[in-house]
Amino acid sequence: MQKLRQKHPEILFSISCTTRDPRPGDQEGVTYYFLTKEEFEKGIEESAFLEWALVHDRYYGTPLKFIEEAFRNGSSVIMDIDVQGAKIIQEKMPDRIVTIFILPPNEKEWERRLRGRGTDSEESILKRIKNGKTELARQDEFDFKIVNDDLEKSLLELEKIVFSGGKS
Repeated sequence: MQKLRQKHPEILFSISCTTRDPRPGDQEGVTYYFLTKEEFEKGIEESAFLEWALVHDRYYGTPLKFIEEAFRNGSSVIMDIDVQGAKIIQEKMPDRIVTIFILPPNEKEWERRLRGRGTDSEESILKRIKNGKTELARQDEFDFKIVNDDLEKSLLELEKIVFSGGKS
């Protein structure tokens, strides 16, 4: 996604809101909007999110206002969301979105990448692996799948899907 955004800045990126703590390198309003649990729950009550979910014991959500404005302006938007969020958006906007499941090449590499970030505790990594296996089981619910085993090849596949409007 980062490579796609660098190569195609005309595609807007939906910055999610979260209640998780910032990791090293995170920037407010760039990687996430960091909210308190109370702020997030107020947003839920006010229907401020297109979708939201409790993931890894933290809230994550897509700000509805950004998506509505982007679509009103005729812009394309890319989102980095989990399977719960994708399912909700598929139900709310079936004719407006294309879903793509990005897979790791294998479980060993996936775990290596998680550990390689150096930002999560062992408990958090184990929880992510457990939850990730549940998400992997739902990959067939998506319109497309890309195995991220070669970054340049994966980027080309992603561009093909994005610029064909999701038509194969």
